[in-house]
Amino acid sequence: MIKSFTMRLKLLSLFLFFQMSQGITQIKMHEVHLFNGYNLEGWQTVNPKFMEMWSVQDSSIVCGDGIAHIPKNTYLHTQKEYHNFELTCLFKITGDPSTGLINSGIQYRSQVVDGKMIGYQADIGDGYWGDLYDEHRRGLLAGGHRAVLNLVLNKNGWNTYRIKVIGPRHQLFINGVKTVEYWEENEEIPDTGVISVQNHSGGNSKVEFRNITVVEFPD
Repeated sequence: MIKSFTMRLKLLSLFLFFQMSQGITQIKMHEVHLFNGYNLEGWQTVNPKFMEMWSVQDSSIVCGDGIAHIPKNTYLHTQKEYHNFELTCLFKITGDPSTGLINSGIQYRSQVVDGKMIGYQADIGDGYWGDLYDEHRRGLLAGGHRAVLNLVLNKNGWNTYRIKVIGPRHQLFINGVKTVEYWEENEEIPDTGVISVQNHSGGNSKVEFRNITVVEFPD
C-alpha cells in the first residue's frame, strides 16, 4: 500500500513537472511585435545620418518615396539580438526599374561591424525573390525556388515573409511558399544577431514593412 502511494506520488510529481515545463515553454514562445505601428522605438540605422530616410506612415515602416534615388544601402535594425526564432511580416516594394536596382531584404542573425551590416538576408525584388544572401560576407547562399512563388507573388503589392531559423536550419517562405531550405555548415558563422530591414541603393525604390512579429524558441 505504501509502495503504491509512493509510486502515485512520483507520477503526480512528474506530471506537475511536465505541466510546469510546458507552461514555461509557452511563455518563452509567445509572439512579440517588433514594431509598435506608430514610431521607430527599438530600431536604429547603421549610419545615423540615414535615420531621416526611415519613417512611419499608415502603420508601416517606410523608406524611400518612389521618386528620389536611394544613394546608398540603408538598414534599419533592432537593438536586440535574436538566436532561434520565427519572424513574420508584411512587405511591399515599388519603384521604376529603369531608374536602377529596385531591391530590398530582411537581415537576420546579422552584426554591425565597422559601419557595415553583415549577415543573412532574405531577399526581395525582381530576380531575387526568396533568395538567401550573405550580406558583405559570402554572397548568394541559396537561390529561391520561384516556380510556384510566381503564381502567388504580388510584385507591386503586399506580400508575407516568414523566416524560420533554428540552429543551422534556415527556412524562407513568401506567401506561404517555401523558397529556401538551407543548412549552415560553417560553425564559425555567428548564429545570433540583429534583425534589420533594408532599402538597396540604385533606383527610386520605396519599401514598406508592417505587422513585424517574432516568436523566439528556447535553446
